[in-house]
Amino acid sequence: MYVGIDCGTQSTKVVLIDADNLAVVGEASAPHTLQSGDNGRREQSADEWIAAFETAFTEAVTNAGIDRRAIEAIGVSGQQHSLVAVDHDNRPVHPAKLWCDTETAPENAEIVDALGGTSGCLDQLGVVPQPGFTISKIAWLRRYRPEAYRRIDALLLPHDYINCYLTGERTSEDGDASGTGYFDTRTRQWAPDVLRVAAPELDPARVLPRLVAPDEPAGTVRYDVAERLGLGTNVTVAAGGGDNMMAAIGTGNIEAGTVTLSLGSSGTIFAHSDAPAIADNAGIANFCTSHGGWLPLACTMNVTAATQLVATAFNMATDDFSAAIASAPIGADGVIALPFFNGERVPPLPSATGNFDGLTPHNFNQANLCRATVEGATCGLVYGLDHMASLGVQPDELRLVGGGARNAVWRQIVADITNRPVVAPVVGEAAALGGAIQAAWCHQRQRGEAVTMKALADQAVRLDDQLACTPIESNVVAYRAIYQHYLDTLTHRYPDVPRPTVDTTR
Repeated sequence: MYVGIDCGTQSTKVVLIDADNLAVVGEASAPHTLQSGDNGRREQSADEWIAAFETAFTEAVTNAGIDRRAIEAIGVSGQQHSLVAVDHDNRPVHPAKLWCDTETAPENAEIVDALGGTSGCLDQLGVVPQPGFTISKIAWLRRYRPEAYRRIDALLLPHDYINCYLTGERTSEDGDASGTGYFDTRTRQWAPDVLRVAAPELDPARVLPRLVAPDEPAGTVRYDVAERLGLGTNVTVAAGGGDNMMAAIGTGNIEAGTVTLSLGSSGTIFAHSDAPAIADNAGIANFCTSHGGWLPLACTMNVTAATQLVATAFNMATDDFSAAIASAPIGADGVIALPFFNGERVPPLPSATGNFDGLTPHNFNQANLCRATVEGATCGLVYGLDHMASLGVQPDELRLVGGGARNAVWRQIVADITNRPVVAPVVGEAAALGGAIQAAWCHQRQRGEAVTMKALADQAVRLDDQLACTPIESNVVAYRAIYQHYLDTLTHRYPDVPRPTVDTTR
């Protein structure tokens, strides 16, 4: 058996796959608590991640009825960017500041300016740090939590932290490291001089974890952890990676031509590239993959995070919310939402707030507000996809994952607004599945087998024909006008936001 773990914003998910046919034999999840503030603070206790993993792992193996000693390897996926600064004993010195934390936007602006602006960042890193990136969180700790900052002995990411808990080793890998803001995404190396801009007192050679290749192990599970979890000896822990990188593996997005769109708390859209994919703007990140290659990516911060806020405000269950968006017309009777409740990364508006435009006494109702939120979140992702077109990203189809992908109305909206067929994997927890596939890749290559990631992904990633959607022509025409209305509303409210060249194939 192989285990995939995904430490997300809302929960930790565990997936178990059989070594022979790579079929899923068990899965479970356990929730986390989010600590938030009106100033953009979004933090979590890293201890909750460990507790959630152990709870979900126990539930998954119990439900599957498997022998835990049959587990050969573990692959860990983690939410990108979040900072877990630890002391000498690998204990966090402060709650983890998350990817969606925008409290550090002033520090990020100072760092980007010190590096020479967009061009300087691209020259030194191949990517422009955004407020969610790790580097500004370190600068924030230095400025506002000096006592915690002085105790820093290592700078880890969530998946690094879980790997460290499992193995006792401090490691990282190219994909997740890409989102720190102190990693050169072109050469796949730490950028110590950039880290010194944010944290001059920290020694990069001491605080930065050892980089391991995507097919290399981070280590083996420690004896005490293995004993508590009922594992055998010498269980391999793979390199792991960021959630987007692992979701790429878990959706079979490992060759050029495939595009994954995630409708999770945040929204991401990413493709595979065999070479660095450096855009001329800060909105498209040139990340590395966790299987070799690069992953041009656009990220928005308000997808199911926004829809959940609206559903909660109306005291609506998931089914009620789905029924509401289905009952509202395309375009929500003229209501346009800019659902930037958490600020926004693409477009670059870290201090933005949520906004509903076009409200009248005739269209101001629950169903229209729900539908406008879904359409606004989707338009934000299309905005990112249009910017990615400059890199040659022209998908033949979209592979949809995340909680929103389970909503039939939302899947059809994505198909119609992008004018692309939409497919969804059978296993919705794509990042956890990606972790399990990477674990299989690492373990089998350790045994000397000439296995490729493509072969494993082709075997493990199965598409659900019942979730497939094709564009409806009349809807496609309607959404062209709605997307233009969205862009007009966006640029009217935020005149400095760059307006993309709309993909004419839509």
